[in-house]
Amino acid sequence: MKKIESLEEYYQNYQESIDDPESFWEHKASSFKWMSKWTKVLNWEFDTPKVEWFVGGKLNITENCLDRHLETRPNQVAILWEPNDPKEKVIKITYKELHQKVSVFANVLKNHGAKKGDRICLYLPMVPELAIATLACARIGAIHSVVFAGFSAKALADRINDASCNIILTSDGSYRGSKQLCLKAIVDKALESCSSIKSCIVLKRTGENISMKPKRDFWWKEETSKVSSFCKAQKMDSEDPLFILYTSGSTGKPKGVQHHCGGYMVYAEYSFRNVFQYNQDDIYWCTADIGWITGHTYIVYGPLLAGA
Repeated sequence: MKKIESLEEYYQNYQESIDDPESFWEHKASSFKWMSKWTKVLNWEFDTPKVEWFVGGKLNITENCLDRHLETRPNQVAILWEPNDPKEKVIKITYKELHQKVSVFANVLKNHGAKKGDRICLYLPMVPELAIATLACARIGAIHSVVFAGFSAKALADRINDASCNIILTSDGSYRGSKQLCLKAIVDKALESCSSIKSCIVLKRTGENISMKPKRDFWWKEETSKVSSFCKAQKMDSEDPLFILYTSGSTGKPKGVQHHCGGYMVYAEYSFRNVFQYNQDDIYWCTADIGWITGHTYIVYGPLLAGA
């Protein structure tokens, strides 16, 4: 997809989107890889409310974030991770490497019984594995629910129970500035009231001494050593759910907002490319946490869809 280059072009795009929104967004959507094309661009009833984009279209968003870039930029850096501690090693992951890591972890999830439509909770610090796990869920059609890794055990439990998650992904601990937090202890407390969780996969991050419950808790590294690096992308309908993201709960009970595969993909890429005016070979950085919608769209999906 080509970005807008001038104010004049912006006004032209804007007017086209108002005058004929279906043709406008159909043109934008055509730049992506679809398993099969939609039969209708938009079906909407605002009062119901019911809004469907690219009706009947089949896709997997990870093929557009990863697979299609393997032909043109396999060795380009996809994720450049800067650590909390300047003494810690910087991590660079190319598109080819990211594709492999996502496929591996998708197979880990399948090994734990995850399938299309399951809800998986991600309670992780800002490490590359959080982005990898997010994409791995999307690869197999599981719905990810990322919970900001600063929330309490009760807040975590509320979100797990509301979505009936059956797997949780976490780490032993995390770093926030000079503080070291034990995330696994928070998860253990939350899971005391979460009967739906069958597996807890734990990333070693801080090296904290934690408890591991037999037959429920598994080490991330050990699980990835058991699977292959090939995972076929699950065919998804454009209107299948991609993720659930809960509101903060500051104005009442947290509400799970659901985003779907097709429309979200097209707008995430279009808005990323144009709002941030991304040029090839730019290094783009976002200060959000993946636990917020800004992080979902402008750390994970938008930049990777654009090959940034």
